[in-house]
Amino acid sequence: MFQRIAALLRIPLNLPDEWIFIERTSEQLALGFVSIRILIGPSLVLSECTCDSEEEEDSNKSKALKYKLVGIASILVAGALGVCLPILSKVIPSLRPDKDGFFIVKAFAAGVILATGFIHVLPDAFESLTSPCLPEKPWGVFPFTGFVAMMSAMGTLMVDTFATSYYNNSHFNKNIKTLAVDGSGSGSGGDVETEHEGHVHVHSHATHGHAHGSIPDLSATELIRHRVISQVLELGIIVHSVIIGVSLGASESPKTIRPLVAALTFHQFFEGMGLGGCISQAKFKSRAMTLMAIFFALTTPIGIVIGIGVTKAYDENSKTALIVEGVFNAASAGILIYMALVDLLAADFMNPKMLNKPRLQLGANLSLLFGAGCMSLLAKWA
Repeated sequence: MFQRIAALLRIPLNLPDEWIFIERTSEQLALGFVSIRILIGPSLVLSECTCDSEEEEDSNKSKALKYKLVGIASILVAGALGVCLPILSKVIPSLRPDKDGFFIVKAFAAGVILATGFIHVLPDAFESLTSPCLPEKPWGVFPFTGFVAMMSAMGTLMVDTFATSYYNNSHFNKNIKTLAVDGSGSGSGGDVETEHEGHVHVHSHATHGHAHGSIPDLSATELIRHRVISQVLELGIIVHSVIIGVSLGASESPKTIRPLVAALTFHQFFEGMGLGGCISQAKFKSRAMTLMAIFFALTTPIGIVIGIGVTKAYDENSKTALIVEGVFNAASAGILIYMALVDLLAADFMNPKMLNKPRLQLGANLSLLFGAGCMSLLAKWA
């Protein structure tokens, strides 16, 4: 080292052989320490990751329980309010399905649901199924999260198609039976023409002929589609709501629970608006609407109660908890993303009414971005 410095400064320097030996030895030792540090560094970082259940530093059971009870009440009210607002569109003329305002509200709700799938649910599924607490094989060698989400989206498409086909066929067969009963009591002569919910049947008794004609009833088909959409969408939302409720209920850290309660309150309100818009379009009977609204509003509070009950036994880093949460979250994400893009956004944005009104298109797009932005912002706290 001294010789190198002297060479740089152009100073002649003659050192004894012992000094040269010591200098070279010190350089080799320094290089060895650097190499050891590079090799050991990653293992030191990895050793900090542990899968053992650890008690939270700011754990306070009594204070955490108070926040949980407040969370149950606030989330219940917010969810009920959000899902009921679109359902009460009969009272508010501007929110009826045939009005422009309804398209704006529904675009906002679709943005909320889309952001829920992409920003909230899918990242949680990736985090669970790629956790170092799971064995490397098979969870580390195959992208199970994307696979489950993909299969869930395709399964939703199949259920959507088969359910719509089944309801359409049952609706048609029911009308045929009704017409057969009505026609059996008619006179023996003359022609009888009966029209029932889009199906026209002509019976000619004079010539002993019998013919059936069918006029497509677009309103009936759309109604069936909306009913299938609302039921499948509620299934996807409920799965996610129960999981986040259990996670909140199992926590004993007031510092963690407090912002989470506020974020989940807005989360449930926005999701409720999206689901309520679909339920209102489905035109269920009052009893069915009430049951669907109550079921949605209660899911997260019930999940919190379950989490409180299993606090001692629940370990979020256990293999069972990680796999169950990851798989269900991935499936829920697939359902929500499919429903938001295909059944909500594509159906409305390709509607002739939307295509013929540039102002409505602009308003719907801005509403979509605003809904997705609001829900994405909540990911900072929940």
